[in-house]
Amino acid sequence: MITEPLVNPDKRQKTVTAPHLRVPQTIHFILFEVVPFLGFITAIVLLLFGIPMTWVDLGLFISLWFLTQIGFTVGWHRLFSHNAFKANVVVRVTLAILGSMADPGPLLLAVAAHRRHHEYADQPGDPHSPHLFGEGVTDQIKGFWHAHDGWLATNREHPNTIHYVPDLLRDKALTTASRYYWLWVILGLVIPAILGGVLTNSWLGAFQGFLWGGLVRMFFVNNLINGVNSFCHVLGGRSFNTPDHSRNNLWLALPSLGEGWHNSHHAFPQSAIFGFDWWQVDIGGWVVLILEKLGLIWDVKIPKADTIKAKKAFLAARKAT
Repeated sequence: MITEPLVNPDKRQKTVTAPHLRVPQTIHFILFEVVPFLGFITAIVLLLFGIPMTWVDLGLFISLWFLTQIGFTVGWHRLFSHNAFKANVVVRVTLAILGSMADPGPLLLAVAAHRRHHEYADQPGDPHSPHLFGEGVTDQIKGFWHAHDGWLATNREHPNTIHYVPDLLRDKALTTASRYYWLWVILGLVIPAILGGVLTNSWLGAFQGFLWGGLVRMFFVNNLINGVNSFCHVLGGRSFNTPDHSRNNLWLALPSLGEGWHNSHHAFPQSAIFGFDWWQVDIGGWVVLILEKLGLIWDVKIPKADTIKAKKAFLAARKAT
């Protein structure tokens, strides 16, 4: 995965084919998908051999999970991908850095891929739909793997950033943050290691901080983000009869801080809130409302109740015809 935006000067060209990216793309997949998985396996083995997860480890895991997941859902998804609200440069850069620590790829490329996903949701052109491989059991398994993780390693057509994210390309602070993506990912591993060592005054504490607050946390957040692409297009309820296969998934919505209300999001992509019903816990949406109250963000887009009701009726009627 490269850190510079992929640009074809022709805005009409939606994708860029870049064969020279195959090696860095594979390296990125190994370092930030495979290695965190190996870290998770290592943590399980250590637990089985009597090396416990300490309170310091738990605190680092929870705090880094929450901060990086907020960076992704509030910043990368709701703000940068869908312009669901406006924010000052400090908030924008902070969210960009925190989201980068979740290692979803460089900001501009990730946002471009997500906007392309909404443009072609579950149709040819969607970079990570699980529904484009056939109807057989083997085809569905292949599609699920592609949506969850495989596309990160095998995708050969990358979204043209000048077509999909011209607004972000004009934001010098965000383009700089995207360029230093690797630095933020590394800091997301180094910071918990340093804190673990300092708080326990031991090298073992530093290692466990790196393991639990770094690799295991990264593996967990990775699978929350990837799970929206896979599980939330296969399993769950549908509040809206959208033309795609998006689903609302409670069990994913809770740890992903609201991302699991994916069908509701596809019905109202520009909404800063994903949980429209009282029981749909959307912690990311609550953070948005808190930031608005503090005056740190503004122009927050939230559909009114009658608009939501009308959209449900419209989509249901269109489905019936």
